[in-house]
Amino acid sequence: MRDGKGPFESESSQEKVALAREFSLRFWGVRGSTPAPGAETLRYGGETTSLEIRAGEQIILIDCGSGARNLGRELVKGDQHKLNLLFTHTHLDHICGLPFFQPAYDADYEVCCWAGHFEDRSCLRDVLCRIMSPPVFPVAAETLKGVSFKAYSPGDEWSLGDVKVETIRLNHPGGACGYRMTFEGRSLAVITDHEHGDPEIDASVAAFVKDVDVMVYDATYTDEELSSHVGWGHSTWQEALRLSKRTNVKRPVMFHHDPARTDDQLDVIASQAKACHPDALVAVQGETINI
Repeated sequence: MRDGKGPFESESSQEKVALAREFSLRFWGVRGSTPAPGAETLRYGGETTSLEIRAGEQIILIDCGSGARNLGRELVKGDQHKLNLLFTHTHLDHICGLPFFQPAYDADYEVCCWAGHFEDRSCLRDVLCRIMSPPVFPVAAETLKGVSFKAYSPGDEWSLGDVKVETIRLNHPGGACGYRMTFEGRSLAVITDHEHGDPEIDASVAAFVKDVDVMVYDATYTDEELSSHVGWGHSTWQEALRLSKRTNVKRPVMFHHDPARTDDQLDVIASQAKACHPDALVAVQGETINI
């Protein structure tokens, strides 16, 4: 487990964290585009995007990629039956786990699904009905008895218990949204999927993540790879560090790994990133960061 402590924290601040209520982030899937199981991805993980945030009594999930299958199996072992599931967008790698997410089928659960990225008149319910219908899938979306839906517009904010949730539009084909959550003076931003390069959106993202304690950022590519992937909707690990330095992000976390990126390659990125920012991390499936 990564405890989120670094040289930027004093002993007194560490004591305050110890006394504070839990605010943690756990990675259940860290890949983008498609699951990538295999011998070369065992250490960092091959499941697609799925995040679990615990803030006091709140459980907030971000995206429901293939990693959500194991997350759901773990959640049903606990006593918490009210969950909020925030989608960044509805590309397949971010929603393919929902048909296998156990709490969604149980009427004893309240799984409130939020989405606000749509650039047309689509809605989250429509998308799920499309992927959960024959001949694509044998179980209809109507069987998700524990699920309800809420829509918002990028820029909206609201509270989930004591957690303040803020949203922002990202630069991604078909639309995507980022999230910032603030809980008892601590903050977390999730910026995925996003392609930097649009000055207006980049300025908004920089203001959005300013001074955040932990930023999870789309680091699908390297700077060298990006030139052949312009328009694909993703950023680089080097941009994550540049953005962090400009905006005083205390801990940047590289995320949404290219499915072709091996563990050994991610080791090299992790080493180079730490040389630039001592508190930088590369997201690892199964690990937890305490904020």
